[in-house]
Amino acid sequence: MTLQRPRPRSQWTVGGVLVTVRRSARRRTLSLNVSPGTVTVHAPARTPDALISSFLEARRGWVERHLTAYAARTVPSPLVDGAALPFLGETLTLRVTPGTRTPTRSGSEVHIPPGDPDATRRAVERWYRLAALPELRALTEGYADALGARDRLRRVSLSGARTRWGSCTAQGDIRLHWLLARAPREVAAYVVLHEAAHLLELNHSPRYWAHIARLMPDHATRRAWLRDHGHTLALG
Repeated sequence: MTLQRPRPRSQWTVGGVLVTVRRSARRRTLSLNVSPGTVTVHAPARTPDALISSFLEARRGWVERHLTAYAARTVPSPLVDGAALPFLGETLTLRVTPGTRTPTRSGSEVHIPPGDPDATRRAVERWYRLAALPELRALTEGYADALGARDRLRRVSLSGARTRWGSCTAQGDIRLHWLLARAPREVAAYVVLHEAAHLLELNHSPRYWAHIARLMPDHATRRAWLRDHGHTLALG
């Protein structure tokens, strides 16, 4: 496919997807983000249209490959009895069990009460949150120890933030998205380490990345998995 530039002059399409251009006076460079059905260019406020067009054209093949890969992926399985529930590298089975009041794991099965699709989703999310917190807290504390920053860690909690997998405050509070429980354990561990390293450096400086590389030399691979597959962690 070729890069097309429809009118008005500030709009482009690539791979059949309309490109969103976000300009900022604080930005100094061009960057490109591709997610399922979305292509976004971040640009300095006064970037000429011709430069944006050239930037997109140079990366057209890369964008189209990612859009095609996203489109080919299957949607999450519906949350029905017998559905697979990934949990930090394990594959569990969802069981809708009459008489169950609280979502409960028994062996490789997660039992929830019967209900409509919305109630089922809430019950599954509740189970994930309850099961994920001790696992992610233990990972966080372990990495904080390894970094020599255990005394700076105050609290670990879960979030449902729409745009962040995790965050760390200057006070030492780390929040992790509960959907990480549906990721492979090594991917969740990358996010945990990413936030734990902020206990030492509240930035993304070379020194910050050196802390991560010391404990996780393959962090770039894990980060790439999250970038390319993170959208598949959503509940069906």
